[in-house]
Amino acid sequence: MIDRRPRTRIDRAPTQLQLAGIPVISVMLGSLTALVPIIASAPLLPPLGFMILIAWRLLHRTLWPVWMTLPLGFFDDMFSGQPIGSAIFLWTLAFLTIDLFDRRMLWRDFWQEWGLAAALTCILLIAQLVIANSFGNHTSPSVLVPQMILSVLLLPLITRLCARIDLVRRSA
Repeated sequence: MIDRRPRTRIDRAPTQLQLAGIPVISVMLGSLTALVPIIASAPLLPPLGFMILIAWRLLHRTLWPVWMTLPLGFFDDMFSGQPIGSAIFLWTLAFLTIDLFDRRMLWRDFWQEWGLAAALTCILLIAQLVIANSFGNHTSPSVLVPQMILSVLLLPLITRLCARIDLVRRSA
């Protein structure tokens, strides 16, 4: 006799679409926050798409290959207002830097990962400013200081959010 009762969550495994799609969607939603209408005299909104990408990469080293930064960076470029290719290039460099640290470091703790993510986020913001200035913008780097401070302070929260999403993703 066939049991036709609905199965509970305990005996269901997540599909490959859930396992691969949820992190990608979270990065894309982070990139879409650039469209939120915030009126400010200086940039304040951190690069959430990049920060979520780095949080996923630090949580799961084998979740994405390096080439995954190409479509995600392109999506971010479409909505961030940066020249096309800047996020692709900078996100790929960030992934390669993390891979270099993975090979060199035998172990990492919270402070090292926070420092690495903070350094990569600040470098990304400065590099984006340099790219924007090379296209005719004339903005001082001191304008980025509040955005950098906010980004560094939000990194543990974003990592925690990605860890929560990961728990849901694996149990769904």
